[in-house]
Amino acid sequence: MAGNRKGAWLTPALYLYAALLIVQLAVPSADGSQAPPPQRRTASAGARRVGAQGLTGTDAKGVPLRRSKRGWMWNHFYLLEEYTGTDMQYVGKLHSDGDRGDGSARYVLTGEGAGSLFRIDEKSGDIHATKRLDREEKAYYILRAKAVDRFTNEALEGESEFVIKIHDINDNEPRFTKDLYMARVPEMSDMGTSVIQVTATDADDSTYGNSAKVVYSILEGQPYFSVDAETGLVKTALPGMDRELKENYQVVIQAKDMGGQMGGLSGTTTVSITLSDVNDNPPRFTKSLYEFRVPETADLGATVGLLRALDADIGENAEMEYRIISSDGPGMFDVFTNKSTQEGVIVVRRVRKRPLDFERKRQYSLRVQVENVHLNPRFFAAAPFRDDATVKVQVEDVDEPPVFERPSYVMEVKEDAARSTVIGSVSASDPDALHNPVRYSIDRRTDMDRVFNVHAGNGSVFVLRELDREEAAWHNISIIATEFNAPRQMTRVPVFIRILDVNDNAPTFATNYETFVCENARANQRIQTVSASDPDNPIGGHRFVFSLAPEASGKANFSVRDNKDNTAWILTRRNSYLNLQRSVYLVPVVISDGEYPMLSSTNTLTVRVCTCDRDGNMQLCNAEALAARAGLSTGALVAILLCSIILLMIVVLFAALRRQRKKEPLIISKEDVRDNVVSYNDEGGGEEDTQAFDIGTLRNPEAIEERFLPSERILFRRGLSLLSPQLGDLPDVRNRPVLLLIGYLRRSLGNSVDVDITLLLFSVGAWRY
Repeated sequence: MAGNRKGAWLTPALYLYAALLIVQLAVPSADGSQAPPPQRRTASAGARRVGAQGLTGTDAKGVPLRRSKRGWMWNHFYLLEEYTGTDMQYVGKLHSDGDRGDGSARYVLTGEGAGSLFRIDEKSGDIHATKRLDREEKAYYILRAKAVDRFTNEALEGESEFVIKIHDINDNEPRFTKDLYMARVPEMSDMGTSVIQVTATDADDSTYGNSAKVVYSILEGQPYFSVDAETGLVKTALPGMDRELKENYQVVIQAKDMGGQMGGLSGTTTVSITLSDVNDNPPRFTKSLYEFRVPETADLGATVGLLRALDADIGENAEMEYRIISSDGPGMFDVFTNKSTQEGVIVVRRVRKRPLDFERKRQYSLRVQVENVHLNPRFFAAAPFRDDATVKVQVEDVDEPPVFERPSYVMEVKEDAARSTVIGSVSASDPDALHNPVRYSIDRRTDMDRVFNVHAGNGSVFVLRELDREEAAWHNISIIATEFNAPRQMTRVPVFIRILDVNDNAPTFATNYETFVCENARANQRIQTVSASDPDNPIGGHRFVFSLAPEASGKANFSVRDNKDNTAWILTRRNSYLNLQRSVYLVPVVISDGEYPMLSSTNTLTVRVCTCDRDGNMQLCNAEALAARAGLSTGALVAILLCSIILLMIVVLFAALRRQRKKEPLIISKEDVRDNVVSYNDEGGGEEDTQAFDIGTLRNPEAIEERFLPSERILFRRGLSLLSPQLGDLPDVRNRPVLLLIGYLRRSLGNSVDVDITLLLFSVGAWRY
């Protein structure tokens, strides 16, 4: 293809384009290089370089110099963005050497935007842009072109690729990353202190011309702040800006492209700058003299008054601390800081017992100082960060109740003290100037039994009734002191009365002893260790003495050995004790204490005689002891004795019946034997007496069992196995009357006496149970 300019350069658009290219060639690009020269709008497929070389001179050695014409690359076209003309923008022309000009050649354009953004004339090869193009949307387009025979559609030349580049114009203003910036800087900062950095970007081509070169400047906010033109760093422009005078600043920053030259586009943003507080102001009292009044009856820790100091700073820089630096009443008052209001609170000091008294001192003068807690050494030289004020405190007179000389009283009295015995006294007085007389009384809620009383005039405490230390060792009462002329003015004081011990109780056995002695015991054998107790509480502790009573020492069977440790041993005095001769011995033991006056008591020790094994372990004691341990009542013992007698009679009756049956054998018949008569050696009702014995029932144990109650049936079964060995090898019919008797006794005695089968067998000698 050969280049052909024809008349395309004569259009107005191309004139404008040529002018812009000249300007851009004169202005350096962003990287310092010159803009590329305009390229020819024609294309040649046959050769890449067109032109001739010409001789322009010789060099220093005489070698002729030749100047070569600039070679234009046909495969790059340039198009200006944002074209505003009414006609389509001309891009360039394609021409093939195979085009003979007879209209047989057809030009075809393909690639990005072909047919939509770019259109080619099939006959002439002219390329036009159909729409306005924006470089920020797409910077270049790659297309392909070829020439084909219109009739045969055969390619006249091979397909070639070329690029259409969009030349940038300054059509985008700089934009900040934020519409509003927030920043803080300490007050009183030095000039040039960095505050914040703002950033603006320009969508134009930064590598071509100055369209994207941004310069920063301040529109509002001077003379307080400045901005670096290149970096956008905002700094303070004045030293010593005071937050207390002005806290917030609004700074408007402008970013302009084209290096800030006239005609450049610009954008703005706002920076809200707040001066943060520093401790550059000392606290100051609102007054130099404060006056307060407080009643003399004010409680410990009561508030006297509030001190207020002002500090222009805020937050922790305004935190203050108050303290008393001098006072004519040391220790009377204290001051602390209310953390929420930063006020100084003067209070009555808690460590004082009774700090205020109108009659003693009516006015106090204090010197109070206030100081910041968090100090800034940078501002020490400016002024002292503290302030002083004088505080006057007036004490008001109040009608006060009586005051006791002591906060409490402790008194002692012996438990044998007689009635009306004075054990101590209390004293109270009116602290007011009038000194009204005082009357005393006991709060009866603390002395419900009226054991003590107090003299109304002089405060003497005395006994009203007999005392017993063992009943109550301490008495805690309250005594009231009241003014005669003002009964509502009263004061209470606790009085602790200790009852001193007197030896008024004799010692006794420490517990109830159950003592036994074996029948095979030997002389001087210890059978029991006893100890004593005494409700008295002697100062040196108890010392008990044990001995055998004098009236029993003559024919004593036992002796008492004092161990000198408040215990004693009970010893045997002979070798053996027979239960049949004597089953119980009563040993009188005398126990005395070592106090003055000495008291003693005689205590009886019951010793039972028991059967023991070789090792001295008890096996069986006498019947009385066994009954006592079993817990049987007298009625039960009488019932047991009665049953034993009845059982003996029944045994005798069985023996008589046995002899009678040997003389008169029973008539055995196949018929029912219900009406058979059985003879006994006693008088009865004869044949008409059908209530005597039922032989059929006696021969049928099951019938007998059905007549018993459920509890009696258990006794029936146990009796069959327990009585047979004791009554001999007799027929069962002879043991059944015994069981019938058991049932009869249980019905007769009822539930009041539990006649156990064990005790019945015990009575007749059946020990196997």
